[in-house]
Amino acid sequence: MGRVRSTYIKRAARELIKRYPDKFSIDFKQNCLALDELAILKSKFLRNRIAGYLSTLLKQKKEV
Repeated sequence: MGRVRSTYIKRAARELIKRYPDKFSIDFKQNCLALDELAILKSKFLRNRIAGYLSTLLKQKKEV
């Protein structure tokens, strides 16, 4: 089973995909760099969690 993510991370990731669909990909490192440009995140931990969830969401969409 996978890890459970908080609602805040899921909501932020979905909103970012909706606003900037062409900025993100399935690559975690590229998502981290894009988040540095777009979002005001004070913690590296939160940035990495959102970037990881963005990668997961885009991988799921790609499979469908």
